[in-house]
Amino acid sequence: MRLKIRHATRYRFETPVKYGLQQLRKTPKSTPQQSIRSWRTKVENGRKELSFEDYHHNTTELISFVPGATELSVISEGDIDVTDTGGIVGPHRGPAPLWLYLRDTAHTRIKTGVRGLLRSIGATPDLEGMHRLSAGIREAVAYEIGASEPNWSAEDAIAAGRGVCQDHTHIFLACAREMQVPARYVSGYLMLDDTTAQDAMHAWAEAHVDGLGWVGFDVSNGISPDTRYVRVATGLDYAEASPVSGTRIGGTGETLEVQIDVAQQ
Repeated sequence: MRLKIRHATRYRFETPVKYGLQQLRKTPKSTPQQSIRSWRTKVENGRKELSFEDYHHNTTELISFVPGATELSVISEGDIDVTDTGGIVGPHRGPAPLWLYLRDTAHTRIKTGVRGLLRSIGATPDLEGMHRLSAGIREAVAYEIGASEPNWSAEDAIAAGRGVCQDHTHIFLACAREMQVPARYVSGYLMLDDTTAQDAMHAWAEAHVDGLGWVGFDVSNGISPDTRYVRVATGLDYAEASPVSGTRIGGTGETLEVQIDVAQQ
């Protein structure tokens, strides 16, 4: 399947930006499951300084603000061919070692909530067990748009009993790592059934399963990724796979507008 994607991010500020840098992770990965037919990023009131691939194989673009800007627009778009592999990504490849994906983070800290949930689900460190884990998390933590805060941890979402795809993913990562299964966060694009317009990227998890390698699990939708999914960035948690991160001096009174369109071509 070929998907056409357009991801527009627009910032507006009440006061001018004196200095600012942003890291963009919006470019899809090139893998055996997906092929980039075309991809480009256009910047208004800013400049692309450089592009590099980090140790998770994420294409990262560094964007600087034009001094004195009160608006910044970044539009990324292109066409991607996707093949259905039942969610299987395949063997791990460096430079990050596989054991790195057992390390917890502020978002995936393993505490009493994670351990209690894992015991109640009874998951095992194999493919069947990972599917059982995904289903158990979805049952215990209801998906609710706007239910959580961006800085919530897996423990926060478990305690609240609700969350969004980011929270579901962090819970899965914490539980998998507690079972000594390497797991990583994935941010990407998802073609929806009822609309092409969206206001945020999607998130899901990947676990490294013996004999298969990396396998994807979308807890929020209860499936493994298929041809509607486009992998963009991976990391230990949201912070390492977020579409935009950065810093600036000045530029108070920020407003942000995000528009994502994903459609079959």
